[in-house]
Amino acid sequence: MNRYGTDGKRGRRGATALLALTLAGGLLLTGCGGTDDASNGAKDTAADSRGGSGPMPVPDRPRGEGEQRYDGGTSAGEGEKNGDSREIAPDPDYLSTFALDVDTASYGYARRTLSEGRLPDPSTVRPEEFVNSFRQDYERPDGDGFSVTVDGARTDDEDWSLVRVGLATRPAERQSERPPAALTFVIDVSGSMGEPGRLDLAQEALGTMTDRLRDDDSVAIVTFSDEAETVLPMTRLGDHRGRVHDAIDGLEPTDSTNLGAGMETGYETAVEGRREGVTNRVVLVSDALANTGDTDADTILERIAAERREHGITLFGVGVGSDYGDALMERLADKGDGHTTYVSTSEDAREVFSEQLPRHIELTARDAKAQVAFDPETVAEFRLVGYDNRQVADEDFRDDRVDGGEVGPGHTVTALYAVRTRPGADGHLATATVRWLDPDSRTPHEESGDVESDALDDSVWESDRGLRVTATAAYFADALRSPGGDGGSLPGAPGLSELSERADGLADRTENEDLRELAEAIEDADRLA
Repeated sequence: MNRYGTDGKRGRRGATALLALTLAGGLLLTGCGGTDDASNGAKDTAADSRGGSGPMPVPDRPRGEGEQRYDGGTSAGEGEKNGDSREIAPDPDYLSTFALDVDTASYGYARRTLSEGRLPDPSTVRPEEFVNSFRQDYERPDGDGFSVTVDGARTDDEDWSLVRVGLATRPAERQSERPPAALTFVIDVSGSMGEPGRLDLAQEALGTMTDRLRDDDSVAIVTFSDEAETVLPMTRLGDHRGRVHDAIDGLEPTDSTNLGAGMETGYETAVEGRREGVTNRVVLVSDALANTGDTDADTILERIAAERREHGITLFGVGVGSDYGDALMERLADKGDGHTTYVSTSEDAREVFSEQLPRHIELTARDAKAQVAFDPETVAEFRLVGYDNRQVADEDFRDDRVDGGEVGPGHTVTALYAVRTRPGADGHLATATVRWLDPDSRTPHEESGDVESDALDDSVWESDRGLRVTATAAYFADALRSPGGDGGSLPGAPGLSELSERADGLADRTENEDLRELAEAIEDADRLA
């Protein structure tokens, strides 16, 4: 068996019927050549909301014999030992299904750790968050929902390629055109937040944000240490910005971290101040080092379940601090209908609070999931890079009771697959479908895009800039998850030294500050490794 997978006896469960979920209903499109315009002609369908319970037709194309796939599942052995998904999935089929994720905290925290002279703990490295830290220039849809772009390129490993699935929402509205917002800030004021770069960073950014929000926006502030307190009820800004500034300036660190109490009081405050016709959101600012009260994410989420489900209040988690409870914050966001980011500098904080948050207050999709159907005639095996905690059962793709991801305007979501093609593969390679619920009506919709095998003719390092950035970020994360911080499990993985040179070249050619920071982080990792 090689390190990416092996062929084996075809599984006997109903994978053919599962593949039909994506192939049925007119969602398969004719080949798009794997270019950046792979979503042209994609079909947006107001889909059946019954969860796909009806019988599905069997696809015409027979399933290949003796093939297995790897899409992030874990089997006994190495995958359990390492705590990640690097073994062959036990059930051989050609579908991969996951909830969308726009988190970026893992990459931000890794950069902070590397800048302090330490390699990040491999358990905190999530490749999809590295990849999604870089906005792509995918074609945007005209209205709410998604565009779907599928492309790829070959790696230096024989028969192995990288296939990229890109999803994009419409551009964010200008500040004056977006809906009003009711934001409840739940701010950690425990003793650990006294470290420079934690509470002081949040206060500075929140003060700037307060001046930039609109008069018809509202803000509430809840603080927590060993107990939680509402220091500012929901307050319409208008002529009351001074009250908000006074509340922010008065925050001082003290005592322990009862994050559970903070979340419960925060959601209660959000419900009490909830406004109809506006976007209601809870923003948690914390190092997530919970040590008092409920410290388990599932228990905390259960305490606020009614508020989340009944009122649809979403969560935005902002992580701070050199010591950071990454696992707890990620779990809260993934299961709490939200997403996370991480800030370590004043520039980061201003970007998040003053630019990203006001711009992305609105939601365009709820419970969004993606399903990729690989063609067994051209694909021998594959695996999804990352999304280990966002896997969804293939049969639950159209079950709208199963949780997905919440996405707003201006976002791009990228999923990367390592794919081994069959010798002489020619023709259809894969179809990617995204399904989401309208945030207001909860009506389900779907959009699809295809890619052909000839999209893999070029080398990854000669492909378009966006795919090269995606590959660089994914290879970097893969190296950090590997012992010694070099090499990795992805096909064609360069060493950190070579990857650093490629990232430098990208940064020099584009003069892009985000890519310059990526290159510097890879250089730091190479030096430490």
